[in-house]
Amino acid sequence: MVPKNGVAAREISGVTWQKASASVGAGNCVEVAGLPDGEVAIRNSRFPGGPALVFTSAELAAFIDGAKGSEFDHLTGRGL
Repeated sequence: MVPKNGVAAREISGVTWQKASASVGAGNCVEVAGLPDGEVAIRNSRFPGGPALVFTSAELAAFIDGAKGSEFDHLTGRGL
């Protein structure tokens, strides 16, 4: 099965969910899993069976570049 956007994360089998080492122990984190077709699924660790968003590797790369460039810092309330 090729996961579609919004599919329950528990329905995505055969993948390993990974979270950032900075979030270990905090319990509130985003987890990612590489999919067999090269796309990436993302879920909320507080709701591991909830919906997963599925992105192409190019979409995820653009988001990561924006995060590295501090484009989303205003959303954290911390002004990193």
